[in-house]
Amino acid sequence: MATDTYGTVLPAEDAVRDALATVNDPEIHRPITDLGMVKSVDIGADGAVAVTIYLTVSGCPMRDTITRTVTEAVAAVAGVTRVDVTLDVMSDEQRKDLAASLRGGKAEREVPFAQPGSLTRVYAVASGKGGVGKSSVTVNLAAAMAADGLKVGVVDADIYGHSVPRMLGVDGKPTQVENMIMPPSANGVKVISIGMFTPGNAPVVWRGPMLHRALQQFLADVYWGDLDVLLLDLPPGTGDIAISVAQLVPNAEILVVTTPQQAAAEVAERAGSIAVQTHQKIVGVVENMSGLPCPHCDEMIDVFGTGGGRAVAEGLTKTTGATVPVLGAIPIDVRLREGGDEGKPVVLSDPDSPAGAALRGIANKLGARQRGLSGMSLGITPRNKF
Repeated sequence: MATDTYGTVLPAEDAVRDALATVNDPEIHRPITDLGMVKSVDIGADGAVAVTIYLTVSGCPMRDTITRTVTEAVAAVAGVTRVDVTLDVMSDEQRKDLAASLRGGKAEREVPFAQPGSLTRVYAVASGKGGVGKSSVTVNLAAAMAADGLKVGVVDADIYGHSVPRMLGVDGKPTQVENMIMPPSANGVKVISIGMFTPGNAPVVWRGPMLHRALQQFLADVYWGDLDVLLLDLPPGTGDIAISVAQLVPNAEILVVTTPQQAAAEVAERAGSIAVQTHQKIVGVVENMSGLPCPHCDEMIDVFGTGGGRAVAEGLTKTTGATVPVLGAIPIDVRLREGGDEGKPVVLSDPDSPAGAALRGIANKLGARQRGLSGMSLGITPRNKF
């Protein structure tokens, strides 16, 4: 720290740069100093600090966030009297260098989660039919695991029925740096969805090859960073996307969501049985809408019947020859629906509610698998109907 001719203490440039190193890019989630985003630092005789920051693209949606966090970090340095932040834009060459650095020198179009040595657990959340709450389960499991300290991403692979951004509270748009896509995030979860690239509520009218291409881009072109867990919200059934997932991420494990009714259970078992042909592991079954807690007594009203989750697990165990457990049962809870509509997952907004507690229990067990904890049994029986 230096002084001027009047003995005023001036901030040291090293201290200012150390402060800038604490500022993470809001999309890449790494220090701006490591990303080459600090163009210059100038310290005036009156203690005013002028910082120029490179944005990856001119229309960066996070420009205001970057300006604010840089200002706050530098203003905390001893001797700083004022902070002026100027934004510049990276050149094409700088963006290419940044993209190469983020890829770690690896080739483009490579799905990192399918590479040998990948430490990311990939869960493909599947269902036999629509309307069983598969997306609600996906979103809440992601939010719960992120709240528990894991680095989590979600691919909204339900191209025709995309709904994850709304349910997770994501309202940002992806930013493109060269051929890389920076995903927006909310509640600590990175998300990518075709809905982020379509105008308004426009439908997506694509056939198989286009669906495969979109999924490949979501997996290979999006900068996910070092994820602990990646969840893929699949469309219902055993169509093109399910087959593409098996091809692009053969190590993905299938998580089957069903409701208690036998008609839904039969279809869900059929969807899970794809694992036999794709040689994937089924991590377990989640029974959603598993009864309605009576508001006037402690009784559970079986609106959609009973035993569907157990029936699916038993059927898949016989089909695959490997034990498929029931991971949990999620009761009907209006707060779960409200959270999805408002973009506030119930595991965060009301974690002790019946649905929130059940979802957190399932997330804890999936998270424990990623942490490599031993002695954790995946089979749980929240209600004696199983």
